[in-house]
Amino acid sequence: MSFVGRRLELALLTKRLERVAASGVGAALALRGRRQVGKSRLVQEFCDAAAVPYVFFTATKGASPVEAVSDFLTELAESSLPADPELVPSGGAGKWPDAFRALAAVLPDRPVVVVIDELPWLAEQDGLFDGALQTAWDRLLSKRPVLLLLLGSDLHMMERLTAYDRPFYGRADNLVLGPLDPAETADALGLGAADAIDAHLVCGGLPGILRAWPHGTPALSFLRDECADPASPVFGVPESSLSAEFPAPDQARRVLEAVGGGDRTHANIAATAGGRGGAIPSGSLSPLLRRLVEEKRVLAMDEPVSTTPGKPALYRVQDSNLRLYLAVLRGAQEQVRRGRPEAAYRLVERRWAAWRGRAVEPLVREALELAAGEGALPWDDIEAVGGWWNRRFDPEVDLVGVDRAPVARHVRLVGSVKWLAGPFDRHDMADLATAAPQVPGFTVGSTALAVVTLSGLASDVPTEPIGVLWGPDDVVEAWKH
Repeated sequence: MSFVGRRLELALLTKRLERVAASGVGAALALRGRRQVGKSRLVQEFCDAAAVPYVFFTATKGASPVEAVSDFLTELAESSLPADPELVPSGGAGKWPDAFRALAAVLPDRPVVVVIDELPWLAEQDGLFDGALQTAWDRLLSKRPVLLLLLGSDLHMMERLTAYDRPFYGRADNLVLGPLDPAETADALGLGAADAIDAHLVCGGLPGILRAWPHGTPALSFLRDECADPASPVFGVPESSLSAEFPAPDQARRVLEAVGGGDRTHANIAATAGGRGGAIPSGSLSPLLRRLVEEKRVLAMDEPVSTTPGKPALYRVQDSNLRLYLAVLRGAQEQVRRGRPEAAYRLVERRWAAWRGRAVEPLVREALELAAGEGALPWDDIEAVGGWWNRRFDPEVDLVGVDRAPVARHVRLVGSVKWLAGPFDRHDMADLATAAPQVPGFTVGSTALAVVTLSGLASDVPTEPIGVLWGPDDVVEAWKH
C-alpha cells in the first residue's frame, strides 16, 4: 500500500522545518501514538520529501546504554548528515553526552532533521538519558538549524518526557498521532462507504494491517482469506500490541481481557477478572481501570449523557482492532494455528454482526461530533455526542447530542444506530419513540430524533419525525470536511 493520508501531520512537520530554516535555530517535537499507528512511516515519508540531511535512529528494546550509543553512532555515520563519515567516532565508552557531542560536531550549517525513534526504551535503559538529551539540546543543538523529532509508543512515558518535573520540560511541542480515519481507510482500499466502515472497524485504522489488505476487498472476504494464514497481521498486530503493553498475565491484563470479552460495567468486570477468591475488590479495580483509561489509553470510559448526572459508567476497548481480537479473532487464531481455517472463519462470521453493531456506535458518535463542529447539523451548539442509559439499561439509547458532556444544559438530538443488513423499520422507530422521552432533557418539539442506519429506512417508516437521517456515506463524509 502506498502512503495514504496524513496530510495535516505532514504539513505540521513541514511547517516546523520551514521555521527552523527561516530562524536558524532548532525546534523539537515529541510525537507519540500507539504501536502500528504509523509514526515511523510518517516521519520517514517526511524525511524523504524534505530533501535535507537527516539521521533516523531507532532504539532497540533491552539494549544496554553502550549498545544503544554504538548503534546511534553507526547510524549517524551512515546517514546523509555528516559531510565526512570518518569524523563520527566509533562506539567508545557508550555515554550519551559523548554521542550528542559527536552529533553536534558533524552538523552542517543548513537545516537538518534528527529522529530518535522508540525513545522510551532509551530512557528505560538509562536513567541519565533524559538529562543528557536536555543538556545536549540546550548547549549544542537548539541554537543550530535542527528539527529534533522524538518518537515513542509508550503514551504515558512520552507524556512524562515533557512534563514539568522532567529535564526536557518546555523544550518540545507534543503531537499525538492517531489511526487513519474512515475516509482515509476508504481511499487506501478503494472501498465504498459501508465497506470502508467495516474495514476500519477491523483494522482500527492501523497501516500495519492496511498494507496487507488487497485493494477493493470487503472486510469479511479479507478475514476469510486471512484465516488461512496464522502469521497474518490481522492476528499479529493486536497480539504484539497486547504483548508489548502487558507482557505478563497480571490483573491489569485480565481486566482488559474482561472488557474485550464484552463486560462493560464495574461489577461485571470485577467478577470476570477476579480469581478463585472472588471478584476484584472495588478498591483494587477502580485504580486499575483509571490507569488503563488515563495512562495506557487502552480503555475508554463512557458516561451517560443528559441534563442530569447518571450512572453507571461503561468501559470499552479503545482500539477497534484490539477489541475485535479480544472478542473474536483470538479464538479464530487458535483454530487457524490448529490448521482449521474453515472453523476459524465460521467463528468470525457467526459473531460478526453482533460485534459490528456495537463497535460502530463510537465511530458514529465521533462522526456526528465532527459534523456538528463543521456546521453540518441543524444546531450550532452540539459539542458532544454520547449515549444514555439508566441503571437497569432499559432503555439504552445509542445517540444523545448535547451542548456539553456528561451533564448538559440542552439535549438537541436523541437517536438510534442500526447497523444490520435489514432496514430501520417501524418496530425500531417505535422503540426510539418510547425511549427518547426517558432521556433527561428531552423536550417534545425541540429535541430531534436521529437515525443512523446501514440499510436505510423501511418503506413504512415516516420520515417526518426524523430530524437527522444518516447512512454510511454521511458517516464517512464527516471525516472529509
